[in-house]
Amino acid sequence: MAAKPDPKEPKESAPAAPAESAPASARGGIIRAWLPAVLAIVLAPVATFAVAEFVLLPRLQERLALPAVAAPAAPGHAGGESAEKDKDGKDLPVTTYEFSNVVVNLAGTMGTRYLKTSFIVTGKNVKAVIEADKARLTDVTLSVLSSLTLADLEEPGAKNVLREKLVGTYNQVLGKRLVDQVYFSDFVIQ
Repeated sequence: MAAKPDPKEPKESAPAAPAESAPASARGGIIRAWLPAVLAIVLAPVATFAVAEFVLLPRLQERLALPAVAAPAAPGHAGGESAEKDKDGKDLPVTTYEFSNVVVNLAGTMGTRYLKTSFIVTGKNVKAVIEADKARLTDVTLSVLSSLTLADLEEPGAKNVLREKLVGTYNQVLGKRLVDQVYFSDFVIQ
């Protein structure tokens, strides 16, 4: 018959071993449980950056890209692109036209806020083309500028967006790419 253990005697150390190993296995279980969450927190921003940088931005740039504008060639230098030619086969000169003191009411302000601006349009023979079609191009300019809201103009890079919008609109109205750039000389929001 087996003897009963004496309560005053120390217990055997065998049952203590599983109790000591329990925290070690619990730690491994906690790490395994939290590993997916930690990886998701670390990898999500990296994956988002990679998709934006290598997928979305190239597609957006491809869609919004206008044909590249060649720098004016030096006299006697043949440019890489074929330049616009007049009816005699001569290269069209790069000229400028100034829109002075254009004033429009801003959209959404019920006539209480306005934009006053002056700017120079540059491009191949734009002076002659704009003077020949001044009424229509002035109307287009007023339409583009008056469609802007105060919030549009307060955003960072608003002038660059407006510049691109004007260049694109002028080229669309003219039916070909004559306008290269718009340079603001005055820009006041009141």
